Amino acid sequence: MSSQLSVPKPGHRVQLLEGGGEMFPALVAAVDAAVREVRLETYIFDVTGAGAGIAQALERAARRGVKVNLVVDGFGSGSLPLDWRERFDAAGVEWLIYSPLGRFGLLWPGSWRRLHRKLCVVDGEIAFCGGINILDDFHDPNHGALESPRFDFAVKVTGPLVAEAQAAMVRLWLRMQTVQGVKEARLAGALGSLRAYAAARRPTPPPAVDPPHARAMLVVRDNLRHRASIERAYRRAIGHARDEIIIANAYFVPGGKMRRALVSAARRGVKVRLLLQGRYEYFMQYYAARPIYGSLLRAGVEINEYSPSFLHAKVAVIDGRWATVGSSNLDPLSLLLAREANVVVEDVEFATQLRDCLVKTMEQAGRVMNPEEYSHRPLRQRFMEGIAHGLMRLALMIQGKKYL
Repeated sequence: MSSQLSVPKPGHRVQLLEGGGEMFPALVAAVDAAVREVRLETYIFDVTGAGAGIAQALERAARRGVKVNLVVDGFGSGSLPLDWRERFDAAGVEWLIYSPLGRFGLLWPGSWRRLHRKLCVVDGEIAFCGGINILDDFHDPNHGALESPRFDFAVKVTGPLVAEAQAAMVRLWLRMQTVQGVKEARLAGALGSLRAYAAARRPTPPPAVDPPHARAMLVVRDNLRHRASIERAYRRAIGHARDEIIIANAYFVPGGKMRRALVSAARRGVKVRLLLQGRYEYFMQYYAARPIYGSLLRAGVEINEYSPSFLHAKVAVIDGRWATVGSSNLDPLSLLLAREANVVVEDVEFATQLRDCLVKTMEQAGRVMNPEEYSHRPLRQRFMEGIAHGLMRLALMIQGKKYL
């Protein structure tokens, strides 16, 4: 993808969607209007509550002859529920499980590389990208019913990057078909998928957009050509910041380069504000994040913890004109192991809308961390942080990665 090495391109319309409450109706409307093809990738595909509406829309599309391809992650989703597997098969929805867990589960290091991106492309004309899984805002698979909706974002996009998103999804689909064909000894079909995969690597001409509007680009992270694309996009924008950086991130364990970039920005007078997870969700992500807060607080970075519900957003706004919305956390799993996808937008109107939402949330639902209170946190908490941080370092060492 050429956009990975360049700058955002003109000719896009980008709509900010907050939570499943805004994204799901927009996604269902797009799928219901599809005439040729729907491609959907997600980490979690949960048909509880509002998630069932997406499944039903895919089923309807396939029954009227639209080609529907669905990919779900083998850890985030496991397999699909039996009744929906049967319904999808009957309707003609084609679905694949990315990297199903084997007999050793996550004990096998090779299984740590997950499909974490959330992408949908409809008819090659509309793309959805963000952090929102197919998961009801008020339901959590591990914690049950939520009193307040999950805090998350996605974007609906038209313009040149849609073709890039579609090409990336086609490549993954054909690659998975090839691997599956080899495993099942369907060599003829596997070779056909391999040839199609090679053809899909050629750039797809971008669709025309009239009139041009926002500048935007798709930034993906994988384990081949784009290992550090998302982190580089963040660090480049942070390095050029002059006035303000606002980052909202669910699992915030940035590596040394990212931390130094934020500290450097704060010390040269940039106002740096972080909106981070304040509610316990997972042991590793919750406790491993806190040991790195000290250097940020000492540099003058403002840290706000969000706890009305689970913060799942992975967004940022810099200097009121650069913004990103996507699936990538600023932690080792996202930046070193998982397949991720972010959209970068250079547009004052879009950035202002996202900034206003983040500032309002920090002011109304965030708790500003007190540096003095942080430095005197309880010994038990420090002990838990040490265990989590050590386990994360061990996991990275097993993977042969250097990050923290």
